[in-house]
Amino acid sequence: MGGKSSSVSTNKTVLGNTTTSNPYVTSTTNNKGTTSNFQKGTAFDTIYNNVNQNIGNLLNEYLNPSLNSTTNQAKLNSFQNNLNTQMKNTVENSIVSPLTQRNMIRSSQATDMYNNAVNQSAQQTADYVSELLANSQNETANVINNLLGAYLQGYNVINSNQAQSLNTSRSNSSNVSTSNSESSNVFSNMANDVGSIISTIAKLFSK
Repeated sequence: MGGKSSSVSTNKTVLGNTTTSNPYVTSTTNNKGTTSNFQKGTAFDTIYNNVNQNIGNLLNEYLNPSLNSTTNQAKLNSFQNNLNTQMKNTVENSIVSPLTQRNMIRSSQATDMYNNAVNQSAQQTADYVSELLANSQNETANVINNLLGAYLQGYNVINSNQAQSLNTSRSNSSNVSTSNSESSNVFSNMANDVGSIISTIAKLFSK
């Protein structure tokens, strides 16, 4: 009864602990793997956070162009302000002043000219709104493409830095040998011995 023991040697490669940095990324490699993070406050870190936080809103603007977006509201307000100034100057300088100087204007004429100016202004605004919505989707798509392009640049910078960190760790790696003692299955041998004894006793009682 008993077991045999033997010595088993194994070799294990241990990577050197390495931290690799560039202006945008820091990568740390050890035997558990490599972790990378953008440097806080840098361009790629800002783009990464901005895209992750706003891509949903941008996609919604692309799929459902609306005048309520900040950009479209700013453009529409600017257009309307310029249009109002233009229409006021046109009515006063080209129509009202000449007629007044000649004493040829009546209240009904003034009303007609005003209504005509209002209608022209409304039509130009409606045309601009249609054009604004038509262009809005393309402009939003360009914004998304530009942001994702910059986002992927950051991804490539991280990949490159991780590869550099891993290569440096491999070049600084070391091989460690460990020796383990292994015993044969003693309990199996014991079970065989006990079984033999029981068999012998059974034979004695059967006589």
